[in-house]
Amino acid sequence: MGKVVMYSSVSVDGFVADENDQPGPLFDWLSNGDVPLDESGEVKVSRTSYDYTRPYWDQIGATVVGRHVFDMTDGWDGKPPGGIDHVVVVTHRPEPEGWDPETPFHFVDGIEAAVAKAQELAGDRMVEVAAGDVGGQVLAAGLIDEVRMDVVPVVFGSGKRYFGSVHAQHLLADPDVVIQGDRVLHLRYRVRR
Repeated sequence: MGKVVMYSSVSVDGFVADENDQPGPLFDWLSNGDVPLDESGEVKVSRTSYDYTRPYWDQIGATVVGRHVFDMTDGWDGKPPGGIDHVVVVTHRPEPEGWDPETPFHFVDGIEAAVAKAQELAGDRMVEVAAGDVGGQVLAAGLIDEVRMDVVPVVFGSGKRYFGSVHAQHLLADPDVVIQGDRVLHLRYRVRR
């Protein structure tokens, strides 16, 4: 099985969104370059960010998100973002009424079951877990192998925390990747066990 990676863009003070669930400038780095990151050509980054991000995206076999993110994005209209093959949605509610069951979205109750389903779907490819409350719960359960963050030079002061409501200390190894892009710092940490 592939590794399980917690990921998001994040403010320097540790937030993935402001108090109104808005990312503000956190994704500006995805449109400030001249190298297309995906087939749409709408997402353009610097060459440095492309060289780091594109190989990472290509390794993802499934992404785990919470129902809140799914609802906020309207389920990406049934098409997983970034060309991801499968999205596993952690939820205690059924899929939305009228949702097409043929879409590559899987609704699972509980984080352990969600990670297991994502690993099954991803095979030997990577499982990405969205940072925030769900990501923090997966980290607290000891299921995260690596933490990746794209740190954007902005201070929110308050909002939705990268690690959600984690209430215990978790040690990470020293960063094994530190790459400066244009208005973003890409970091990768392994989780110490």
